[in-house]
Amino acid sequence: MGSKNTEGLLEIIEKKALENKARVAIGVRDPTPKMLKSAKDAQDAGYAHVVLIGDKQKIEAIGTDLEVIGTNDPEKVLGELLRSKYVDAAVRGTARASGTLSNLKRALNQDQLHRIALLLTAEGKPFFIAPVGIDEGDELADKINFIKLGVEHIRRFGIEPVVGVLSGGRLGDLGRNRRVDRTLADGDFIVNRIREIGIEAKHHTILIEDAIRESNFILAPDGISGNLIFRTLVFLGGGDGMGAPVLMDDYVFVDTSRVGGHYTKAIMLASALVDKSIPGSNTDKTPV
Repeated sequence: MGSKNTEGLLEIIEKKALENKARVAIGVRDPTPKMLKSAKDAQDAGYAHVVLIGDKQKIEAIGTDLEVIGTNDPEKVLGELLRSKYVDAAVRGTARASGTLSNLKRALNQDQLHRIALLLTAEGKPFFIAPVGIDEGDELADKINFIKLGVEHIRRFGIEPVVGVLSGGRLGDLGRNRRVDRTLADGDFIVNRIREIGIEAKHHTILIEDAIRESNFILAPDGISGNLIFRTLVFLGGGDGMGAPVLMDDYVFVDTSRVGGHYTKAIMLASALVDKSIPGSNTDKTPV
């Protein structure tokens, strides 16, 4: 069993990325010097061989010595490259969210995508959070599935997950609002079910400040609140986001926000998640 402490997680991820140096594609729309530099920084650091997927003319007008695959539809090509095994992993980058995810499901024959984000507090403490997609985590069964898949993913880094379940109010708020009452009941139900299968979990109600001290995996009440937690922390609260891996066994895809423009850490995370034992891996392939 691994440690419950995420303090050394970034070092673990960096070490795995340097060992793998996987081929990682990143979607590019409306390229900027800042965005391209962050991709180049990931390659220069030795985390990955980075492949840019986007309008070749626009990318080369800014200037880069990274590999470029020219397309006007990076949202479609990212999934196709993963399916063909030409790349080991992909990062959404600045490709559009809805188009990328719908094409990813189609290309990889996935009925549903579950994403778990890796965030850093302003003090630099890493933690995982799900759901973060606005259309995710509405049903109880889906929330429980998020936890099961997320726990498997977190354990890959040698960390034992401790789940902190959030809801819409304190226990003393029961009766004030039917929607809040429902989230409180759901929180208790989820924790009891998860504990039954041997996962450490606690219902922290709305007290996210307690959850972040005691847990390393936060379950938000739904995808909207999870997305707001992510955006508030990263864009207003001095924290940082490394990306949100899609929880799949055979493919590695890291979702990112188009806001911010820094993709070095997301590329590092994608490379670290590559399993070199999977047949067809390109981790030892000479870059083209």
